[in-house]
Amino acid sequence: MGIEDSALLRKFVNVGEKKAGSPKMGIIVGLFAALGGLLFGYDTGTISGVMGMDYVKKTFPANGHSFSSSESSLIVSILSVGTFFGALFAPIPSDRIGRRWTLMIASIIFNIGTVLQVVATDIPLLCAGRAIAGFGVGLISAVVPLYQAESAPKWIRGAIVSCYQLAITIGILLAAVINEGTHRINGTASYRIPIAIQFLWALNLGIGIFFLPETPRFYVSKDRGDDAKESLRRLRSLPIDHPEIIEEYEDIVAAHEFEAQFGNASWALVFSNKNRQRRRLIMGTSVHALSQLSGINFIFYFGTSFFQSAGIKNPFTISLATNIVNVGSTIPGILLIEVLGRRKLLIGGSIIMCVSQFIVAIVGVAAGQNSDSANKCLVAFTCIFISGFAASWGPLGWAVVSETYALNVRQKSISLCLASNWLFNWAIAFATPYMVNPGPGNANLGSKVFFIWGAFNFIGGLFVYFMVFESKGLSLEQVDEMYEKVQHAYNSPSFVPTEHAFRHSSAVSINSISKVEDIYEVEVGSV
Repeated sequence: MGIEDSALLRKFVNVGEKKAGSPKMGIIVGLFAALGGLLFGYDTGTISGVMGMDYVKKTFPANGHSFSSSESSLIVSILSVGTFFGALFAPIPSDRIGRRWTLMIASIIFNIGTVLQVVATDIPLLCAGRAIAGFGVGLISAVVPLYQAESAPKWIRGAIVSCYQLAITIGILLAAVINEGTHRINGTASYRIPIAIQFLWALNLGIGIFFLPETPRFYVSKDRGDDAKESLRRLRSLPIDHPEIIEEYEDIVAAHEFEAQFGNASWALVFSNKNRQRRRLIMGTSVHALSQLSGINFIFYFGTSFFQSAGIKNPFTISLATNIVNVGSTIPGILLIEVLGRRKLLIGGSIIMCVSQFIVAIVGVAAGQNSDSANKCLVAFTCIFISGFAASWGPLGWAVVSETYALNVRQKSISLCLASNWLFNWAIAFATPYMVNPGPGNANLGSKVFFIWGAFNFIGGLFVYFMVFESKGLSLEQVDEMYEKVQHAYNSPSFVPTEHAFRHSSAVSINSISKVEDIYEVEVGSV
C-alpha cells in the first residue's frame, strides 16, 4: 500500500470518530430542542380525536351532529396554513437574533393560538387559534433541526436530529391517550382539557431553551468569534484553548469564508446553482413533499373517522394502538441512522410502505366494509405502513435537510424545505375529506385512497436513489465538500472527505466557481 493509499485509509477510518471532551451537552441541547416536536405531534393527535367526540360533533358543526367535508377540511388544514407561513418567516429572526431567541418567541406565539382554541365554542375562533398556533409550529419546525444539527457532534448528529420526529410521535401518542380519557365527557372539558395541555409543551420549550447555548455556527456567521468559541466550549466540555476546540472553530470559520465567496446570504443565492445549491434545494423540498404524500398524516389526521366509516369497532382504541406502533418503530430508525445511513433506511422504508398500502387498498376493494377479516387486515397493514414510515422517512426527513446546506444559506434553505412540508400537509388535510368521504361532491374513494399513497411511496424510493446524498459520519462542512466533489447521489456512500479542505481553499482568493473546481482537482483529486 502506497503513502497516498495509507493517508486515504486513515481519513476514512477517522470519519465520524468520537473526539476528546464530552458530547453530553451537545446531546442534551439536541434532545431538549427536540421537544419542539411535541407541539406539532400533540396537535395532530388532538384534532383527530377532538373531531370524533360526541359533544364536539353536537356543538361545532352547523348541522348539529357531524362535520361536513368542508368543515373537517378547514379545521384540520388551517393549522398547516399557519405552519407554512411560519416556516417561510423563520430565516428573518433566526439569522438575525439567533436560533434560541426564535424558538422562545415561537413558543409564545403558539400559546396565544392555544388560548384561542381553548375558549372557542364555534368553528371560526377555533380555526383562528389553530392558524396562530400553526405559525408558531412552523417557526419551530424550521429552526429546531438547524439548532440541533449545528450543536450536536457529527458522529451522532443524525440520531439527535431524528429525535425531533420521535417527539412528534410521542406527542401524537399522548394526545391519543388524553383523548381516550376525555372523549366521553358531555361538556366543554371533553375538548378543552386536551387542547389546554399544549401549554405545558410550549412553556417547557420556551423556558428551557433560554438556559442552553446558541450555536457556534450562528456566531461565526455574525463574526462573533469569541462567542463561537465559548459556545463550542460548552457544547464539547473542553477548555476554550483546547486544540480540538480551536480546530473545529477554524474549520467552521474557513468553511464560512469559502462559502461567502459565492455571494452574500441572499434569497437570490438560495435559488442559484452556485455550489450546487439548486440541486440541494430540489432534493430537500422534494423529500418533505414526498414524506407528506406517503399518506402518514391521513392516518393521524383522519384515522379515527376513517376507522369508524370502515365499520371498525372502538376506533379510538385502534387509533391509540397505531400511535403506540408509531412511537415504538421510530426508535429503531434513530438507532440505525448512523449505522445503515440515510439512503438505505429511506429506500427500505419506501418499499415497506408501498407494499403494505397496496395490500390495504386491494383487500379493501375486494372485501368491502362489512368483512371482519378485511378490517383486521386493514388495521394490521396500516400498522406495518406506520412502522415503515416511523423507522425511515419520519425521522430521516428532518436529518437529511438539516445537514445538506452551506452555512450562508442554511436557514433559508431549511425554511423552504419545511414550507414544502407544510404546503403538502395542508393540501392533504384539505383534500382528503373530499377524496375519502361519501356524499355529493366527494370522490368516495374509501380504502382505494391507499393506491395513491402507495404510488407516491414507490416514486419516493426512486427519488432517494437518484437524488439523496449519504451524509453519515460527515461534519456539516464535509457535507458541503461532498456536494462539490460527487456528481451522483448513488456514488456518495464511497465519498472520503479531505481533512481541512475548506481551511486550505479559503486561504486563496477565489473569483469564480471554475477556479474553485481547479483548486479541488489539484488538492484532492476527483471522486
